[in-house]
Amino acid sequence: MKGLASEALVVGFIALVVFGAGCQQQEVPGEQKSRLIAAENIQLKKDIARRDEEIAALQARHEKEMARQQEQLTKCLERKEALEKRRQQNVKEQVESVLAVVVDENAKLREEIKELKAQIKQLQEQTEVKEGPADTP
Repeated sequence: MKGLASEALVVGFIALVVFGAGCQQQEVPGEQKSRLIAAENIQLKKDIARRDEEIAALQARHEKEMARQQEQLTKCLERKEALEKRRQQNVKEQVESVLAVVVDENAKLREEIKELKAQIKQLQEQTEVKEGPADTP
C-alpha cells in the first residue's frame, strides 16, 4: 500500500507541475528571443563600457610614462651637453697649461741662447786679442 501511495503522490506531483506550467502565460517565441537579445545587448554595452574605461586608463598610464621618459631624455641630453662643455673646458685648460709651460721654457731657452751667444762672442774677442798681435808681422 505504501508503494501505491508513493506512486499516486508522484503522479499527482507531475500533474501539478504540468498543469502549473500550462497555466503560466506563454510567451511568443519572438518576444522571448527579443528579451534575450535585449539582455545580451545590455550586457555587451556594459562590457564595452568597462573596456572603454580600461582603454582610457591604459592610455592615461601610457601618456604618463611617455612624459616621464621624455623628461628623463631631456635631463640626459642636458647632462650630456654639460659634460661635453666641461670636457672641452678641461681640454682647453690642459692645453693652456702645457702651452704656458712651453712658452716659459721657450723664453728661458731664448735667454740662455742669448747669454751663450754673448759668451761665445766674448770668447772669440778674447781669442782674437790674444792671437791678434801674434798674427801681425
